[in-house]
Formats: sequence, structure tokens, C-alpha cells
Amino acid sequence: MPKFAANLTMLFGEMPFLDRFAAAKAAGFGGVEYLFPYDFDKAELREQLDEHGLSQVLHNLPAGNWAAGERGIAILPDRVDEFRDGVARAIGYAKALECRQLNCLVGIAPRDADIFELNEVLLENLRFAADALARERIRLLIEPINTIDIPGFFLNRTDQALQIIADVRSSNLFVQYDIYHMQVMEGDIARRLQRHLPHIAHVQLADNPGRNEPGTGEINYPFLFRHLDAIGYRGWIGCEYKPRTSTVEGLGWHAAQTFET
Repeated sequence: MPKFAANLTMLFGEMPFLDRFAAAKAAGFGGVEYLFPYDFDKAELREQLDEHGLSQVLHNLPAGNWAAGERGIAILPDRVDEFRDGVARAIGYAKALECRQLNCLVGIAPRDADIFELNEVLLENLRFAADALARERIRLLIEPINTIDIPGFFLNRTDQALQIIADVRSSNLFVQYDIYHMQVMEGDIARRLQRHLPHIAHVQLADNPGRNEPGTGEINYPFLFRHLDAIGYRGWIGCEYKPRTSTVEGLGWHAAQTFET
């Protein structure tokens, strides 16, 4: 049965961040994820997880200046030292929060950049990060993201992610498969999930168009939840969507599911 994790960056945005842990538990979630933990002390976040009996499912490596529009630095030749420092910082948080997987947002390709150079930088950075995380028994993930929401994002298709994994040659590198992003870019979600399941460590959801909660768009989520069970996916499903109204008002889809926490 699906295990759903509330993405606290996207859900319960009507309240302060640290209050969202209690709200997630009250709504029936057993796990949480969010983009970044770095604005908070590790002990504050650990306290919220412990108090509400929640699992920290995922967070991202540092991704540059988010407020300025950066969406990752792993492809940038002049930011390698910063990337590697970020890996160490992320590991520190992940260990404190008992988070067993970290996602790497690879970044937006600079205009007129050499795509082959960016790819080589990415491969070397991922080798470094995958090895560092493996020593701590933490999985490294990479996420294809659609180029409508984030124009120029370097990693934008499943096959590209799989090729990167093959080129890195690490047993500790996996795909974070976001159903919303891949519906926009390539569709054929059910067959791709089944075909590539051995390489998929985490799944995220939102409906399309609009990136709202399941049931508001074209994606048949009841079918996909049954399909994920049938093909043997046992990981978490991160609910990374924008509530159409309030989070609680939009949770009817979640209440209708029979799930484990």
C-alpha cells in the first residue's frame, strides 16, 4: 500500500514551517520531505520529527542561491568546491534527521555553455557525492524536471537520468521520479515506472496541469497507486503539489486511500 510523505515546502504553507510537522501528522502522514533544511537548526527539526512520530524521507543537497533563481550547481564548472562543501553539509543534516536519501538538483544550463563540459562536471560531482553518501549509508538521487516550469533545466528526461547513472558507474545513484514532471515531458508513466523500477528510489506526485493535488487534472492517480503496488514499489510517495485552495480542504484524495504510515 502506498506510503505518503507530506512535502512541507508545498503543503500547509498557511502556517509557519515548524508548525507544519504537527499538521502533517494530524492529516495522517507518516513521513515528511521538503526542499531544504538549512535555514533551521538540526535539533529543532529533530525535535519536530520525534514529537510527532514522523520519518524524514528526503531533502535536497544545497542548490545555490534559490531566491535568485538558481536550481542547483552540480553542472557548473566554477562551483565544484561549493558543491562538495554542500555535500558535507547535507550529510550532517541527513545524519541528524535519520534521512536515508538526498536529492541532487543538477541546475539550469547557462546560456551558450558547452553542454558536454557541463555533463562531465556533473558526472564527476555525482561520483564524489555518491561515494561520500555511500560511506554514510545514504542514497543519492537525481531528478529530471520539466523545462516548462524550469526552462533550461539540464536534466529533464528519464532516459537522460539513466544514462547519467550508467556513466557515473556507482551503485549508490538512483532516480527520483516525479510523476508530474515526467507527465509534462514524456508521459507513458505506468510503463516507465515498471520498466525503470530498479533505478527508482523515490516517487513524487502532483496532478497536471496546474501542479495541484491528485484528482484535479488528467493523471489517473487511483490507477497509478494500484500500479505501484502491483509492480512492487515499496518506497515513499512525496506529495509535492500546490494545494488548489488550502491543504486540508484538498486532502480528500488522501483520505480515500488505504495506506501504511
